[in-house]
Amino acid sequence: MNPLILIVEDETKIRDLIKYNLERAGFCTVGAVDGERGLALLHESHPDAVVLDIMLPGQSGLEVLRQIRGEPTTLDLPVLLLTARSTETDKLLGFEQGADDYLTKPFSPRELVARIRALLRRSQPISTAASVSVAELTIDLLAHEATYGGVKLVLTRKEFDLLSFLAQTPGRVHSRDELLRKVWGYDYVGETRTVDVHIRRLRTKLGDGARLIETLMGVGYRFASQPHDPDG
Repeated sequence: MNPLILIVEDETKIRDLIKYNLERAGFCTVGAVDGERGLALLHESHPDAVVLDIMLPGQSGLEVLRQIRGEPTTLDLPVLLLTARSTETDKLLGFEQGADDYLTKPFSPRELVARIRALLRRSQPISTAASVSVAELTIDLLAHEATYGGVKLVLTRKEFDLLSFLAQTPGRVHSRDELLRKVWGYDYVGETRTVDVHIRRLRTKLGDGARLIETLMGVGYRFASQPHDPDG
């Protein structure tokens, strides 16, 4: 079955352009003109990914995104934000709310298709290994779940992929560019702050386990091979 993409975009010409190019690339699509209808279609059609405009009538795209990330059934659904806003602040705000990707208008239809494919590809488990355990952290790669100290972590799909990737290569330093390529699935030109945002969210959710993710200034991040004992 071809992947189904939900398009939430109030501008008819843009929505039709996205629909045409995605269907030409082999996807199925369903469209909505506002956030309310988009959320209704989300639960009716169970899409594989969402293309979500920020500037929508009524509920903004960010409000819709918060609702998507607030429900267990759609917590890790791949979401690409589409907007005319292109400042770094706007992008970071979108990533802070849980967006997996961000594309500004005007955009290349070919790039849009490539990004959707990358999101769907990276939404699959990143390893066939059963699990990874480091200190009090346990990652079940098949069930797509992680716990720390026996408590389940509530992670978005991209947060889970990033944590899993780092945990499977303890002691190895990864640059931001490498993480973007290997976790996000393609190059984000000039978007390395995306990694920092996701690392910060991961550390917050890990609590005491934040020490497992180490920063090497000017280089990148690594997962601790031998976690330090804070009381030692």
